[in-house]
Amino acid sequence: MLGCTRSSLHVVASEKGVVVGRLIFHDDGDRIDCTRMGVGGKAIPPNIDRVSGIESDALFILLVEKDAAFMRLAEDRFYNRFPCIILTAKGQPDVATRLFLRRLKVELKLPVLAMVDSDPYGLKILSVYMCGSKNMSYDSANLTTPDIKWLGVRPSDLDKYRVPEQCRLPMTDHDIKVGKEMLAEDFVKQNASWVKELETMLQTKQKAEIQALSSFGFQYLTEVYLPLKLQQEDWI
Repeated sequence: MLGCTRSSLHVVASEKGVVVGRLIFHDDGDRIDCTRMGVGGKAIPPNIDRVSGIESDALFILLVEKDAAFMRLAEDRFYNRFPCIILTAKGQPDVATRLFLRRLKVELKLPVLAMVDSDPYGLKILSVYMCGSKNMSYDSANLTTPDIKWLGVRPSDLDKYRVPEQCRLPMTDHDIKVGKEMLAEDFVKQNASWVKELETMLQTKQKAEIQALSSFGFQYLTEVYLPLKLQQEDWI
């Protein structure tokens, strides 16, 4: 109605997203080194306009759906073996995290690789980062990061990495409905590989969380799964 952005009116949400890894920036004049933020990471500032002096020697940005996977990566200092910036909004992305991701992508010109659950909701969360949400459609140009690559966990990974049957979950009727809705989305239809993965999910009627990988050991994600994915450039 007013024709201006939320931040210009100083409307800010409480801190939700966190970041860790090969990133240095200034928050309202204070120098923040994200390699020295421990396991919990640095809370993403709610007012992105105060962020300046962004520096990084990372090769990519790793966007993680869940806090548990984020903490596993931070605990293992994954960003030291594979120079990257690791980011999570702990589920449904908030405005500050979406703004921050877009800012990093634009200023550092790094590829963004996403790791979400192998279910329709993981893809729905990705769609909010890439295309925006219906509630915030008026400001989507400032909030979206269109070219995010889907690294995992993908439906085809469940057989490829032999995820045990007991770690897979049957899809509910509602899951299947959401999956079919996602197949009709333009951002999915533009990518044949995404369509194929979603069709695999709907055919098998199986879903899995990122935590399913820990059935092989709690360090499997950081020691085996992600290194293999990155070395093989296995993203779509």
